Amino acid sequence: MLVTDCEMTGLEPHLHSILSVGVIDLEHPERQLYEECRMWDGAKVEDEALAVCGFTREQIADPTKQTEGELVHKFIAFANGMQDTTLAGQNVFVDFFFLQAAAKRAGHTAWPFAHRIIDLHSLCWEHKIKGGEAPPLDAEKHHSALNLEAVCNYVGIPKETKPHNALTGAKVSAEAISRLLYDKKLLPEFEQYQIPWLS
Repeated sequence: MLVTDCEMTGLEPHLHSILSVGVIDLEHPERQLYEECRMWDGAKVEDEALAVCGFTREQIADPTKQTEGELVHKFIAFANGMQDTTLAGQNVFVDFFFLQAAAKRAGHTAWPFAHRIIDLHSLCWEHKIKGGEAPPLDAEKHHSALNLEAVCNYVGIPKETKPHNALTGAKVSAEAISRLLYDKKLLPEFEQYQIPWLS
């Protein structure tokens, strides 16, 4: 399983660009990938998105950084030879569609990943229900309030640091997935934090 997180210039795959990707091989968590790229020429940039990931406009246009296409080539190469290349993570469908759009812009003719994903939000929702706990709802917007911070709190690990980094996002998601699916800690940086429902 490829636990994946991307940082982007916005939320629309055909308007915005990937800026970085972080990946953890869930079966072999010592295998990790972190890559940054410059935005593709003409990509739209949202100030709110840059505030989340901490990149400056100068950094995202740096001509010495690799292209988005080169980044997606490295992502695909990382997955080569893995037994399970299902993408997983918090709202990972967004990352999936960004990576797929980047691959198309780069001229890939054989996108190797299926549309089936493992969504951390859904795993946590089910875990809470099975444990007899009602998942939180956003009172104003009337939808799930299980964001990544709430998931981290539920599984007993610190929330992701700000500004967000794609690799730390992937690590937090991988640790949460391991705890929810297998009742097991995964990464050394989270070893000190107990799994709440096993304590």
